[in-house]
Amino acid sequence: MHTVSVLSLKGGVGKTTVVLGLASAALRRGVRTLVIDLDPQCNATSTLEPEESKASIYDVLQDPSEENLEEAIRPSRWGDGIDVLSGSEDAELLNHPDPNESRLHRLKDALRTLRDMYDEFPYDLVLLDCPPSLGQLTRSALVAADRALLVTEPTMFAVAGVQRAFEAVQNEREQNNADLQPLGVVVNRVRPRSHEHQFRIEELRDIFGPLVMPVALPDRLAVQQAQGACMPIHEWGTPGAREVALAFNLLLARIQRISRSRRRAVHHDFDDDEIQEAVDA
Repeated sequence: MHTVSVLSLKGGVGKTTVVLGLASAALRRGVRTLVIDLDPQCNATSTLEPEESKASIYDVLQDPSEENLEEAIRPSRWGDGIDVLSGSEDAELLNHPDPNESRLHRLKDALRTLRDMYDEFPYDLVLLDCPPSLGQLTRSALVAADRALLVTEPTMFAVAGVQRAFEAVQNEREQNNADLQPLGVVVNRVRPRSHEHQFRIEELRDIFGPLVMPVALPDRLAVQQAQGACMPIHEWGTPGAREVALAFNLLLARIQRISRSRRRAVHHDFDDDEIQEAVDA
């Protein structure tokens, strides 16, 4: 199982879009996935439309028991293989700015309890959708994850936000989770003809070097259309949707490959086999 925390400390950069795109790619590839919605805005939950549950992430973080996990996790309407641990607006009440060690480890405890509930764990991938703030919710995700995927846009303020997020990952690794590794930086909503966007991408490469993912996610209206219809981007069917879907296929393949290693991620261009595999998916 790979547990990936998807985060940014700047709002509006498309963090949840990345979670949903990866879930869509995972559904297409048959990668059994659990999406845990830690963001009190609950956008991932709204788009994935899980069956109604009696509990949510709020209850699980209060008490990471088998009963709460069974009540909070429900199948997504996207199809068999994508489950959701539902978000809650009440989770903001738990987003303490300076949580104690017990609070920080509750999500990790919940995942450990979840693993113990099965003879064979039912998920290959767990995606943690974090809020754009560095309180208990995001830090709990970093304590529970083995990899952290940083999301940014190619703008000046977003680049500064990803620097803060990277520092947060490093701090959590040093203090609470020695297994945590930065998976990389993915740039979202890129317009290839924009000189400003290309400048900011080069700036990111100067700062983070080989941690910057070789695939950038293009800015396409199809993403908002698919989310508005609560559909996977792979099922939207327009040329723009197919372009974005291919990018998410490549991103998921790279995540799976890197997550198998405990070494620091180093991203080179995709080879022919990776590209063909993404196209075939």
